[in-house]
Amino acid sequence: MDAKKPDLIVGVDFGMTATGVSYANLSIGSETVKWIQKWPGRSQANENKVPTILVYPNQQPQPSSWGFLSETASEQNAADKEYKDWFKTYLDPLRLREKQAEDPVHTPCSIEEVEKWYEDYHRLLYKHIEFKLSSELSGAPWQSAYVQFLFSVPTTWAPQVVERYRTIVKKAGFAQCTNHTLTIGLTEAEAAAVHTSLEAWGIFRERDILLVCDAGGGTTDLSVLGVRDTGTSSLSLEQLDVVFGATIGSAAIDYDFEAYARSRLELAHLISPLPMSPDQIAWEMMKSRDFQNTKCEHGGLDDAPIFSIPIPKLDLGYANHTVGIEYGEMKFTKEELQRSFDKQVQKLVSLIDSQLQTMQRKRPGQQIVNAALCPSGLGHSPYVQDRLRARFLNGGGHVNAQGIQVRVAPDPQLAVCKGLVGDRVRRLKSGKPVLNWRCCRASYGTICKEIYDKDNPMHVGRQTEKDPMNGKVYVTQSIAWFIKKGKPITFDEPITRSFHRKISPGDPRRAFPTSIIESHAEEPFLPHHLGAGDAHVLCEIESDLSTADETKFKEKNRRFWSVGKHYFKVDYEVKVLIGPADVRFELCGSTFFPYYPLTSFPLYAFSSPSTYAGHNKPSFRT
Repeated sequence: MDAKKPDLIVGVDFGMTATGVSYANLSIGSETVKWIQKWPGRSQANENKVPTILVYPNQQPQPSSWGFLSETASEQNAADKEYKDWFKTYLDPLRLREKQAEDPVHTPCSIEEVEKWYEDYHRLLYKHIEFKLSSELSGAPWQSAYVQFLFSVPTTWAPQVVERYRTIVKKAGFAQCTNHTLTIGLTEAEAAAVHTSLEAWGIFRERDILLVCDAGGGTTDLSVLGVRDTGTSSLSLEQLDVVFGATIGSAAIDYDFEAYARSRLELAHLISPLPMSPDQIAWEMMKSRDFQNTKCEHGGLDDAPIFSIPIPKLDLGYANHTVGIEYGEMKFTKEELQRSFDKQVQKLVSLIDSQLQTMQRKRPGQQIVNAALCPSGLGHSPYVQDRLRARFLNGGGHVNAQGIQVRVAPDPQLAVCKGLVGDRVRRLKSGKPVLNWRCCRASYGTICKEIYDKDNPMHVGRQTEKDPMNGKVYVTQSIAWFIKKGKPITFDEPITRSFHRKISPGDPRRAFPTSIIESHAEEPFLPHHLGAGDAHVLCEIESDLSTADETKFKEKNRRFWSVGKHYFKVDYEVKVLIGPADVRFELCGSTFFPYYPLTSFPLYAFSSPSTYAGHNKPSFRT
């Protein structure tokens, strides 16, 4: 728990289609979680989120508008400007390469271009947050107030993508003031789960199991949690399985509609020229409020069998009944739109099926009683909600979900950003967060040596070396796993790893490098050594014992009759604290030096040199 209470806590949910910002102004004694509703371009209306959009003048490095200001006709339709949206998932290099292969024309050329959009958007977002919230602070101006910025990240992002995001956000202005801090708080699934438990605590009973589904614009995240401490004022959650997600969201429906409209417009254009290119018209139709409203209301009570979307700049007398154009509009049937929904619903159902099957395998006999849907994107549609309720009625064939109830979470659009702030406020009040225990998303270990055993099949063909200190033969590059995927961890209780080093008397070297290894394999299939399976170097840490008193080391082979070389044996520990998106190391060895202060390091996962050109594996000192 922080020694000093912050003046302001700000939670940011950067989304594929829109971004939300919540806050708690502790400087006035309020713990109520609020959110920004006034945005540039919408000063006369309350909007829970601001569109994740930028517009750049051609060949200009700075955007001319962002958010709602980018949705004006002059910005959207200007021939000398470029409209940038739906770029959230492209920060992941793997996803960017996939999209470049699918659609090279409409996909960013490089990760650097995506980073530029991220930084520009977050810089403008930060300026607006400062403008809106600085006047609400009491006791200190914005520049010197203690402000905590919390950011959520998708479950689908690998650790190196999270670290890249952290770097961009900091460059954009967050946490650049002396008393401002920046933390990657929770994954989107975790934050949504926290919000659900805080706002709808009455639906839970002790030891209930909750499945939270955050179905957004670009990604869908799942988390399974156990409910604890319902009899107190501090209900808590513990993760029962590793959070995971997939690229499933409402943006895919937009892509489908745009492609379908374009194909029909191209046919019409061949017969009678349209006022703009079919590409441009299809894009504007997809971005129009008419289509977006129809998409969000699909499956509702007023859902019409046929809907029309205006074709921009088309003369009302233009007609082409073959492709459904009449009176300047193109007609579509409900079934045509539903086909796009069904593709995403099927993926969503498969994702939930997989999670339920995993839970049945890991925790047989335990029933999942609630499924909370946070419909910030895809799940906003009544059609999607109805399909999920129908599919999982009486468990949907899953023996561990026979009594499951699919509920819509309160304030679904704001569930993630409010969950970030709510969790931090709870921690300040009670000393513990809502989500106290989580499942480790990967296995972590260190490189070690093993005494060579010719009868051990794991040692056959392995590289060996003879230790000059004791004359024994070892196999190298083995892995000692100190935490395994799926095991419960808490950021408040470190994992301790013991190390033993040998130093020659008088040797000035006191810094010992250690490779931290990561694997995403399940526990029974964890690699035994580096080079096997998916094991790879996550980062290098260096334990610096230069200030240690050599007289406190253990001497070995100091007698003249001793066999082997005279050396000092150094025993020390490194404590590892694994958060949702970072790892911290603490060096301690009470016999010869006091513990070193906790230092935060980014959690990297460079699987190959080509993952990020120009970036090397980091080396840190504990």
